[in-house]
Amino acid sequence: MENKVNSVFARALHYQFLFEELVKRDFKKKYKRTVLGMAWSILSPLLQLAVMTLVFTKFFGRTTPHYMIYIFCGTLVFSFFSDATKGGMSTIMGNAGIFTKVNVPKYLFLLSRNVQALINFGLILVVFFVFVAFDGLPFTWKFLCLAYPVGCLILFNIGIGMILSALFVFFRDIQYLYDVFTMLLMYLSAIFYTIDTYSETTRKLFLLNPVYLFIRYFRKIVIEATIPTIWFHLLMAADVVIALGLGCFMYKKYNTKFLYYV
Repeated sequence: MENKVNSVFARALHYQFLFEELVKRDFKKKYKRTVLGMAWSILSPLLQLAVMTLVFTKFFGRTTPHYMIYIFCGTLVFSFFSDATKGGMSTIMGNAGIFTKVNVPKYLFLLSRNVQALINFGLILVVFFVFVAFDGLPFTWKFLCLAYPVGCLILFNIGIGMILSALFVFFRDIQYLYDVFTMLLMYLSAIFYTIDTYSETTRKLFLLNPVYLFIRYFRKIVIEATIPTIWFHLLMAADVVIALGLGCFMYKKYNTKFLYYV
């Protein structure tokens, strides 16, 4: 097992230049011909936050404490998940012109797309902490625990991206189905509403949603200043292992077949 891990890192270092160029290319492609460029990485979620806060506080009378931060936690996590997985879906098909001519690890294309999504997430996270400070929430040592859900979310996104990109090679319809799925997932992730009024059984069912786990972790640390239980951590880790394990399995099994379908 250790030899396999070392082999993966060795190959990644061997293609370091290509990986860096892929990340640069993804950035240039995403913000090509836009006036504000990378500023949209911050403006887009902030505009979404402003609209949701306005709608649910002014028109629906939400009185949840620190409601703006409550929504921001949800949009922050969900936007990162959506950006990384939707972008990762087309990485194999979008780079077919490269790996059909040069023998390079196909996971490099997915990783480069995830790095771009991670940088965007990092920029928004800084703005998030500024909003937290303005809302009067205290910064405690427990904020260091946010490294756990962020790390798990990165690995989870990679795993889901591997699954989607492999499926997209064989089934082009997956992109339309995934758009519907992410919309449903957004409403099932309690981004703009609380689940406190639901029954205990229903609240437990929400824990089956991995994205909700990440969002809930952020809210527990930032708003409630409490660290989730060990079982919460284990459940999150299990989701990551399943997603990443299935993604790696699909890449290994269909690695040679990709060439016949791109």
